[in-house]
Amino acid sequence: MWKIGIIDDDRGVLQGIKRAIPWDELNAEWAGEALNGEEGLAMIQSACPDIVITDLYMPVMNGLDMIEQLRQNGYKGKVIILSGYSDFEYARQALRLNVSDYLSKPVSVPTLKSVLGEAIADLEKQEERRVKQDELLQKLRLYEPFVEKEWVKSAAAGTLQNSSLDMEIPTPYRYWSECDHTVLGIELVRNQRSAKLSLSDWSLLRFAISNIIGEVTQGIFVSFDYTDLHTNRSVIIVHSEPTEPADRLRERLEQLGVRLIDCVKSYLKLKIRIGIGERKNSIKDIGSSTEEAFRVIDLNLQPAVPGYDLFVYTQELHSGDAQAPVRPIKLYLELAGAIRTSQENQARKIIRDYMTRLEKEKGITKSYVGMLAGELWGIIAFAFYEMGTVLDDIFSNECITREIADLNRPSELAEWLGAKIGIVFSSREWGGNGKHRQAVDFMMEYIHEHYAEDITLAGLADKVYISRNYLSMIFKNITGETFNNYLTRVRIEKARELLMEKKVLVYEVAEMVGYKNVPYFSTVFKKITGMNPTEIVK
Repeated sequence: MWKIGIIDDDRGVLQGIKRAIPWDELNAEWAGEALNGEEGLAMIQSACPDIVITDLYMPVMNGLDMIEQLRQNGYKGKVIILSGYSDFEYARQALRLNVSDYLSKPVSVPTLKSVLGEAIADLEKQEERRVKQDELLQKLRLYEPFVEKEWVKSAAAGTLQNSSLDMEIPTPYRYWSECDHTVLGIELVRNQRSAKLSLSDWSLLRFAISNIIGEVTQGIFVSFDYTDLHTNRSVIIVHSEPTEPADRLRERLEQLGVRLIDCVKSYLKLKIRIGIGERKNSIKDIGSSTEEAFRVIDLNLQPAVPGYDLFVYTQELHSGDAQAPVRPIKLYLELAGAIRTSQENQARKIIRDYMTRLEKEKGITKSYVGMLAGELWGIIAFAFYEMGTVLDDIFSNECITREIADLNRPSELAEWLGAKIGIVFSSREWGGNGKHRQAVDFMMEYIHEHYAEDITLAGLADKVYISRNYLSMIFKNITGETFNNYLTRVRIEKARELLMEKKVLVYEVAEMVGYKNVPYFSTVFKKITGMNPTEIVK
């Protein structure tokens, strides 16, 4: 119930107002009373009424001084002045103090009821907005871990777009700017057991591996982050003090690599290979350390520790005869991202552009094309799986294996993958996904709650640490219209409702729905509704 407090130095007025208020009808209750401003402050602090009805001319402390003190103390409730004097200067000061209404004594019961009803209606709207805002903030908090995980993955793959990264770093990772970074690339070697796993079982297996990696790593390093890159590859980004000696850091990294290989073999009966990239002092260079970590795995040179598939990248590997085709980590991540955002054409383009460049390189063998095809298919399959589409239900493993074996050139691989992606996107199996729907629902609800504000897609992207283009593509895919078009439509529909109530003028409605330029508002309104705003007001 809404609580109402009354302050007046005339006890007869106090009792008269208490009797005049239709408490049950307003869903309100009496909170307390006082005979002057000083007592009123104490009563309000103790009872916390939602609405205060107060006189102005009172002993000890007058009404205006009391209201000013209340506002300074942060009181957000409604204040209604009931005075026996019609003083313009007092009324002007009252408006400055955000008073809801200024009534002259004596006040009629219908007027008192109407003013209180309006104040309570406004309070109800404020409470509704507060509850919805809390719900939005809660959704935002729930969404943050996913967003932050994607940011770490982008850092590991070297796909962070902004070269000036300080403002783009999510809060939990701000400390990265003060650290050095070294990437451990982890490759799960496929054996007969893992080859027979379904995508769901493979997902559980990766979860088990991530748990082991987390427990082992925290026993050796205080600061680190782990993230999957694609099907059988993942990375640990180790954050170290810049002052730590290089030989000491390498010793601890090798110790971690050995422990991880032993634990995965012991607990999961699986084999992993680990590469250690070079130490970097900038966040934007983490992707290079990732490339180096997997590069040294592919080169398969002398292990850093005898008997372990543990390799360390050094500057000497920049030159020399031992060269192997580089596995494109950025390509893998960008392709998975395009699929997760339902960008069929972008996914095809990523593949086509890379394969065109690869076609021109020397030393690309059939076996390398087969390896690349297997990895890319695994990435595509897992990206669709995360979105709720199981490719095993569309293509048999035997068919995929047989078709990959027939591929000889990168151009053939590009054509094959493009055809498969087209089949999946056109299949009835593909109908969007829960994660995308949740993001769009969040955006739509935010628009409905904040349409009067200066909302931009870029501003909303900043709130959730997701790129503007990423949000734009998700929104368009799910709703069929752009973010700006949807925002405009919501504003105009709300404007139409306000105009039909005939309680406000056109320029007031324009401002209430987020338009400062009235002629522009009128143009947009007519474009969408086919009518001028003035036609509805009449």
